[in-house]
Formats: sequence, C-alpha cells, structure tokens
Amino acid sequence: MSLSLLARFSLTPPQRVCAAFFLYALALGGIFPRLGDLQRAMVIDERTLGLALIGTATGTLVSLTLASRWLDRVGNRRALLVMTPLLALCLAAAAWARGPLALFLLLLPAGLCIGAVEIVVNLEADRVEHQLGRRIMSRAHAFWSIGFFSAGLLGAGLSQFGLAPQAHLGLMVPVVGLLTWLLLAGFEPAAHRAGLHAGRPPRWARPTRHTLMLVAATLAAMVLEGAGAEWSAIYMRDVFGATPFVAGCAVAVGALAQALARLAADRWVERLQPVRVARSLGAVLGAGVLLVFAAPHPALALLGFALMGLGTSAIFPLAMSAAAQAIDRPAAVNVAALAQTSFLAFLVGPPLLGSVATAWGVRWSFGIGLPLVALAWWAAKALAPRVVSPPVTATAIAAAVVAVDL
Repeated sequence: MSLSLLARFSLTPPQRVCAAFFLYALALGGIFPRLGDLQRAMVIDERTLGLALIGTATGTLVSLTLASRWLDRVGNRRALLVMTPLLALCLAAAAWARGPLALFLLLLPAGLCIGAVEIVVNLEADRVEHQLGRRIMSRAHAFWSIGFFSAGLLGAGLSQFGLAPQAHLGLMVPVVGLLTWLLLAGFEPAAHRAGLHAGRPPRWARPTRHTLMLVAATLAAMVLEGAGAEWSAIYMRDVFGATPFVAGCAVAVGALAQALARLAADRWVERLQPVRVARSLGAVLGAGVLLVFAAPHPALALLGFALMGLGTSAIFPLAMSAAAQAIDRPAAVNVAALAQTSFLAFLVGPPLLGSVATAWGVRWSFGIGLPLVALAWWAAKALAPRVVSPPVTATAIAAAVVAVDL
C-alpha cells in the first residue's frame, strides 16, 4: 500500500484513539447478534449457552492479570495492529463450535485478545488526555459504542439475508484487518505520563467498604449491559418471533443510545455532578428494564433496549473517578479493587442470566435486574466527589479498563 494512500488516513492522536476503540468494538460486536443462531445450531438451552460464554470473561481476566508486562515489551502500536484483527479471527473460529465446551474453549483466546486491546486503548486514551489537558475518555468510549452498533446492525442485516454466522464472522476478519491497517498503521503511542507513581497495583486489591458501595452503584449497569449484548437478540426471537434483522437490531439500538449518551457524558457530569447524573441514568435504566420485561410489542421492547443503553452509559466511569478520589488508600489500589471486584459480574452474569432464562423465560433475565437498579440508586451516594488523592497511574487504569465496556 502506497504512502500516499496511508496519508489520506492521517489522523490526529485523539482521532487515532477513537479509531482504535471503534475497530476493537467492530471486531468484537459481530458475534452477539448471532448468538441465537449458534444456540440453535448446538441445540442447547440458555443455561448451557451462558456457561459457554464464560470463556470470554475467563480469557479476559487472565489477559488483564498477565498482559501488561508483555505489552510493555511488544509496544502498543504492534499490539493493536495484531490483536485487533486476531480478535475477529478468534470469534470467527468460535462460530464453528459444535458444542458448548468447544465454544467455551474457542472463546478463551478471544478473551485474551480483549484484555490486551482493552489495556492498550484505555492507556492511550489516558495519556492523550494528559497531553491535551482535556477529557477524551468518554468520547473514545462513545466510538466503542458506535463500533458495537455498526457490528450489531451489520450482523442483523446479514442474518436477515440468511448468511450463516460462520460466513458472516469470517467476512469480518479481512474487513477488520484492512480497516485496522488503514486507520492505525500510522499509530504512534503517546508518551508515558511524567511524574506519576510508577508502581503496579497488587494482583488482588482488597475491597473496602467504600469500594463495595461503588460496586453496588455499578452492578446493575454492568449486569444489564451484558444482558443487553448477550440476550437481547434471543429475547426478541423467543418472545416475539422477530425476524433475524429485528432481533439483531436489539443489540444495535442499545449500543447506539449508549454512544450518543457517552458523547455528552462529560458535560452532564460537569453541570449536574456525579450523584445526580448516576441517579438520573439509573432511573432511565430502570424504565428500560421494566419496558423490556413487560413489553407487549417488539417496538416497545426495542425502545426499552435503547433506554437500557442510555442508562448504562456513564455509571461505571463515574465510579472509577470516585475510587480514584478516595483518600483512604493510593488511587491505584482503589481503582484496581473496584475493577477486580466488579469483574465478578462478568463471570457470574452469563450463567446466572442463562439459568434464569431457562427456568422462568428470557423476560426474567432482564426482570431480575430491577432490584439491582434499586440498589444502585441507593448506593449512588458513594459517587459524591471527595478530596482528590494522587492521580491514577496508567497501570491502575490498565487494571480497570475491562469493566468500562464489557
């Protein structure tokens, strides 16, 4: 490819970061509108599918724990250029699973890629923020949501045309690879932050009472965001007999609403303060869950998924800021404690929701989120600003990043 062609895609550092978030979600998001097809091909119930999906979370946890030093040696640019298309390839391979154990095992390497890419894109966003002296993190995560929306919409369309999941996800590999090269070939990693504490957070950071309050404040958003990605297409299929396109759109509309909210999230927080924003988003999330749980018509269910996307958009980043501002321990330790404790939701969420769907119906996979929303509304008081402790290190952000998106 000529340098002149690459020059057409010359991007500023913030644009490169946003492009990296977009491509990462594009590579990741294609499998979610096709989970219902994979479930039927394997002839398994929701409980078994949920257990198989733990493979992704398990691989991600391993990667987050072990990948930082490897990334220091490889470099962020090389990691992005290799791991982003590799993620698409791993998910394409997972689509060929013929049983739940095979699906679990094939999702493990996808999780390893997810953890590594999460670390890189969030570290780069943090460092570019520092260089610019202004926030770009919410905007970068908005581009993640845009990428997820694009993958969901494309998956819905290809499903409607009858393209098999294996062919669909296989097609995504060269698409993601080409776009990664065009948009990120000129990627230059941002300089490390100067003057911050260089130590790494512990492998396991003990949660404090304040940390557990923050976990309670974010649990509904995390569980229900996962539910929207993993179970919404199956919900539309089983409850309303929706066409493949409409079922896939359930994944996409939540991501689109989340993207639009994230573009405005920083301004909301500056004007309204974290507790008010979190409780407002919690109320929207609760309305969305209630609408999905009781929807008599598919259009109302889609509206409910959009409200859920809006409601989950900014709660976890607010909790990360609150953890960093706590004065009882170094910021790196508190951020790691919140991320590690919250990550348990990703491990228990798929099998829990799958078991509920098998026992009571897929509507209840969302309905059980209502008590979590009430808990989050009460616990949001822990998000109130505190006296700021030393800044969060890049390593601390690396320990926390998975919970922002997944």
